[in-house]
Amino acid sequence: MDDPRLSRTPSPNRRLTEWAYSLWQAAVLRSGMLTLTIIAILLLGFAFAWREHMKGQFGRLKRELKGPAAAVAPPPPLPGGQDPIVLERSTIEGGSVPEFLSATLLPGRGMNIFQIKAYLPSKGEVELLSSPPLEEAGRLMNGKNSDANGAASLSLGAAFEAPWAGRIFGAPSGNNSINTSWNGTAIHLPSDRSNGIAVATGGLLLKAASNSVKTNVMPDGGDAEATYESGSFDEHWPSKLRITSTAQLSGRVLDIKLTALNVGDTAAPVGLGWHPLFRVIGNRGSMVLRLPSQARIERSHANTPTGKLLPVTGTRYDFSDRMGSVLGNAEIDDTFVHLRQAPLDNGPVAELRDPTNNFGLRMTLLSPSIKALHVSAPADGKYVMISPQFNYDDPFGRQWSREEDTGMIVLQPGQSTQWRVRLEIFALTSNSLQ
Repeated sequence: MDDPRLSRTPSPNRRLTEWAYSLWQAAVLRSGMLTLTIIAILLLGFAFAWREHMKGQFGRLKRELKGPAAAVAPPPPLPGGQDPIVLERSTIEGGSVPEFLSATLLPGRGMNIFQIKAYLPSKGEVELLSSPPLEEAGRLMNGKNSDANGAASLSLGAAFEAPWAGRIFGAPSGNNSINTSWNGTAIHLPSDRSNGIAVATGGLLLKAASNSVKTNVMPDGGDAEATYESGSFDEHWPSKLRITSTAQLSGRVLDIKLTALNVGDTAAPVGLGWHPLFRVIGNRGSMVLRLPSQARIERSHANTPTGKLLPVTGTRYDFSDRMGSVLGNAEIDDTFVHLRQAPLDNGPVAELRDPTNNFGLRMTLLSPSIKALHVSAPADGKYVMISPQFNYDDPFGRQWSREEDTGMIVLQPGQSTQWRVRLEIFALTSNSLQ
């Protein structure tokens, strides 16, 4: 008899299962479709993730986890829109004597010597000029409102002045301007008002941006030069000028130079100056001032020069002794003239000494054309300003006699003139006072 297991017919369910399994083997395992299917799923996942990333979903999630992002403050404005120049050096005398360490200059603001740093054995590193932090200076020197003519440069650091130094008075003309004249040529100047009097102050270089800058690193410091193609200063000055400013720093000396070249086709008057605000570091009452002057300019109640010169000998304005005179609590705002040179000096010498910190600053006027020193020492005692300049205040004024040289240099086309001063730092020893 035949075995019944051999003649049994498979059930329909079993045939369906066997058929599905055969199909899976043929279509997937043997054909590689499983691998393709897995790859397809992974690609779809990556595509979805990228789409969500591009939509910012992941970025928003990260920001939510980290909390609100801090606002990024814009960088502070650069004075005049140009990078400052820093001349630097290191102490080389063992910290036993005062030395200059650095000078920061602003080519975007007429080459204002914004800060001078020095080393003092009694205090370490100090700032010698009355200036705010550079970031604040950038906000003050914005060329707008009260700084429209660059006046902020006169309130900090050490500004260069051209094509005149100090103040020019004239007849008010329209809003914030005055009229004056030189040799029959009308001059129209932007001005401010001081005690109700229209006056143009500090020249027209205060807010000028340089056209070119050169720097040079030296073994004991460095130098920098900036050139200003000033032209006629927007038609405010006769003829056209090119102004070049140079500073060279070493351990004991800062040499500074200002050159004016007439590149126009007519004659032009030129007055050059420097406006340094030396910071009071110690006791102002004990500071000593020395000035090489025999006379000062008399001023009216309106602060304008009368044209009369007053002798200083024996008065509270007499700082002509070689040892100088103590400032005390005196308030000074005067222009000293008829400068004289001692036999062994290279030019008239002014000094500011600080016995509290055992150092002094000596300013030698190397250009014979420097005719005046304007000194300002306010009662609040924050700074002492000693400004060497070619010209007197109001050099075109009719109050001056024909015999009085008010300091303006006349440049014919192609001619140049040079203002040069040497600033030295020294210890208050017997040798330094010789």
